[in-house]
Amino acid sequence: MITHCVFIHYRADTTASTKVAILDALLALRPRIDGLINIFVGNNMSPEGLDKGFSEGFIVTFRDAQARDQYLADEEHAKVGAAIVAAAEGGTDGILVYDLEH
Repeated sequence: MITHCVFIHYRADTTASTKVAILDALLALRPRIDGLINIFVGNNMSPEGLDKGFSEGFIVTFRDAQARDQYLADEEHAKVGAAIVAAAEGGTDGILVYDLEH
């Protein structure tokens, strides 16, 4: 199983409607990808203060690396990714992606 974690430090001028549109587009990927098990989205809720500006994020679980790779190559995923980069502080500098295999 692969857990794909993405955390976003949005630009200060990113509107709530832009954030909702990004997450809606992300959730629409679920039926497109065989082996995509679940998508969890939400705001940082940690009281530790170590978020470094990464205020929101999502976690996608995949059956295996092949399903994750299909997701990464998907054209609709590329559109969502481009929207995230455009809305993130500093482009890709405002995004943290981390995959865990378990």
